[in-house]
Amino acid sequence: MCVCRHRYKGESHECSLKRHEHYLALKLSLKPEHQVLDVGCGVGGPLREVALFSGAQITGLNNNDYQIKKGTEYNRAVGQGLTERCGFLKADFMDIPKEANSYDAVYAIDATCHAPDAVKCYQEIFRVLKPGCMFAGYEWCSTDLNDPSNPKHKAILDEIELGNGLPDIRSTEQVKAALLAAGFIIKETVDLANSADVPWYEPIDPSRFSLTAFRTTRLGRMLTRNLVCALEKTGFAPQGSGRVAAFLERAGDGLVAGGKEGIFTPLYFFLVQKPE
Repeated sequence: MCVCRHRYKGESHECSLKRHEHYLALKLSLKPEHQVLDVGCGVGGPLREVALFSGAQITGLNNNDYQIKKGTEYNRAVGQGLTERCGFLKADFMDIPKEANSYDAVYAIDATCHAPDAVKCYQEIFRVLKPGCMFAGYEWCSTDLNDPSNPKHKAILDEIELGNGLPDIRSTEQVKAALLAAGFIIKETVDLANSADVPWYEPIDPSRFSLTAFRTTRLGRMLTRNLVCALEKTGFAPQGSGRVAAFLERAGDGLVAGGKEGIFTPLYFFLVQKPE
């Protein structure tokens, strides 16, 4: 599920995404000679942006063959030396097949929230990071406003977990504790959602009408749903496509509800260091 980043008034969704990726690169002080690991890289959108911005050599970690294939094709299409400086490693981020102290920096964007055990995941990242070097990321977390005894809050977080394939959503304090337990020194943590001009969930809020994000409006959803069902019935879309579309809508609804209640953030930024 794609969600918006910290966004300024008048800033486009695309620009906000790029700014967040540049922000990571600057916080990590990336340089052309650095070997960097992108944990849970998907098809490599942030990988390409960070590489072009910083000049660093980046390896994307992913356990999906199809996404690695598409990412390699996209790198080739962009050019600008990306195929020489960037590549992919098929692996699980709970068991990274690299020697200890391999990377000058590591980052993770909306990825390690999927880890079944945060401490073990961070410990593995700690292992492959060189001493004195930095790990930065954006985590999906519940906030201090979440009340575990509140049935409404619980239902919203359950919907986010189900729709986005997450284990139990960790709180910001649990993420911080897991980073410390893995051995890191915490340099900075902040929920960037608190300082945004535009709510992060705005692009996926169906109550908002927008021509640029028409597909996520209520009318756009209805038209998309009907089109998918029609394509499924005529054989132009695989069986079950309609159910998948409804499932994704529900996932989006959970994110929007979590954002409006203030109990969920996809923008918990951290910067931590492996001791010398």
